[in-house]
Amino acid sequence: MSNIRRLNASQPIVNPNGVMEFTFQQWALLVSDMMPLTGAGSPEGVVEAQQYAKYLNTSGGAGTIEYRKMLPDIGGDTKQGWVLV
Repeated sequence: MSNIRRLNASQPIVNPNGVMEFTFQQWALLVSDMMPLTGAGSPEGVVEAQQYAKYLNTSGGAGTIEYRKMLPDIGGDTKQGWVLV
């Protein structure tokens, strides 16, 4: 996603038909990928995500709250590869 351009305040973010312009679509995807995922329990084997996604365990105690998706997949399974941080 390093090819994503910054939004330009002088350009519209939607076209006359109300459809998002491409640059705005790409920006919205980038921003949504930065939002942490949440759930109760470990995400390993349960939550599918892109590499480097952040997951917050809402039922976790000290040392079991934040996970990071460090591997894109394990054996093709994109629900695996989470590491407790």
